Order: sequence, then structure tokens, then C-alpha cells
Amino acid sequence: MFYLIATIIVTIASVILIIAVCLQEGKSAGLSGSISGGSETYWSRNKGRSKEGRLEKITIIMMVIFFVAAILLNVGLFTKF
Repeated sequence: MFYLIATIIVTIASVILIIAVCLQEGKSAGLSGSISGGSETYWSRNKGRSKEGRLEKITIIMMVIFFVAAILLNVGLFTKF
């Protein structure tokens, strides 16, 4: 029973992780962005409240859930019955 639940958690976390990573924008602003001060925009200062900030938080949370559940499955704390 626990094996099935952990497997479902790994599957759901991996799908959400793939979607969150695919929806994120690229981090590199290029050379022109660093010279002209492109990082000092309104959106970069309030990144935690923006869509990009939420996607980063979701990515980190899902990554932790995925790795913890995968390690628990791999170590064999749950037996397949």
C-alpha cells in the first residue's frame, strides 16, 4: 500500500516538475542585459510575487518531494505487497 502511494507521489511530482520547468523563461539576459542594467526592472525586484517566482518555488518544492520519495522507494523502506 505504501509502495503504491509513494509511486503515485513520484509520478505526480515528476509530471508537475516537468511542466514547471518547461514554463519557466530563460535566465540569461545576454551581454546587453547585463550592461544596460536589465536586471533592475520592476519584475525582477518583485520576482517572488510574479509568475516566474511562483514557478521557481513550485520547481524547488516538487524537486524535494520527488527526490525524497524516490530515495524512500529505492532504499526499500516500502515493501511491495
